[in-house]
Amino acid sequence: MMANVDWWMIGEATIDTLLMTGFSLLFTLLIGLPVGVLLFLTSPGQVMENKATYQSVAFIVNVLRSVPFLILLIVMIPMSRLIVGTALGVQGSIPPLVASAAPFFARLVENVLRELDPGVSEACRSMGATSRQTVLWALLPEATTGILAATVVTAITLVGYSAMSGVIGGGGLGDLAVRYGYQRYQADVMAVTVVILVIMVQVFQVVGDRWVARLNRR
Repeated sequence: MMANVDWWMIGEATIDTLLMTGFSLLFTLLIGLPVGVLLFLTSPGQVMENKATYQSVAFIVNVLRSVPFLILLIVMIPMSRLIVGTALGVQGSIPPLVASAAPFFARLVENVLRELDPGVSEACRSMGATSRQTVLWALLPEATTGILAATVVTAITLVGYSAMSGVIGGGGLGDLAVRYGYQRYQADVMAVTVVILVIMVQVFQVVGDRWVARLNRR
């Protein structure tokens, strides 16, 4: 059954998927973390409470989260070309991946911060700490374990999204599954790509869980 599988091609597609996931996760963290902190700080009852800011940012986040990823892929083709010069391959897939995952991660960060003991912020406030000092010296260190767990969930989500990007020629294992497994009816290629994606997700989950457990013990 596996005689027709081009393992070199499978290897390249796997590397492309890892690159898409890695770079997208990096930009997702860079964008989603501050947005999540901003949502928390400007929400009702918090140190920087601002109804207009909170509702505006929350609206944008909710809109991006509500758009199905496949539709977002298509809608963002012109923007991807503008940002990275192409809407195809690894590069072309990164902008829609980030646009979809960053709002998701931001909400996870906001929820993690909400679960912290309110006394942490109050103690910082009583000592005269600024909002920036409270976030950097107290909130984020306290929320490290939760944010790491959210990062693992986001990384796994990005693996699935990166596979979906193959529908529009996004490269990686998803593109391989569509072009060979679906369009050319090569069930062996489809099976191999599915197995690799499953293994990839399991590795991310196991490594992430162990990292979170190690931080908890500290």
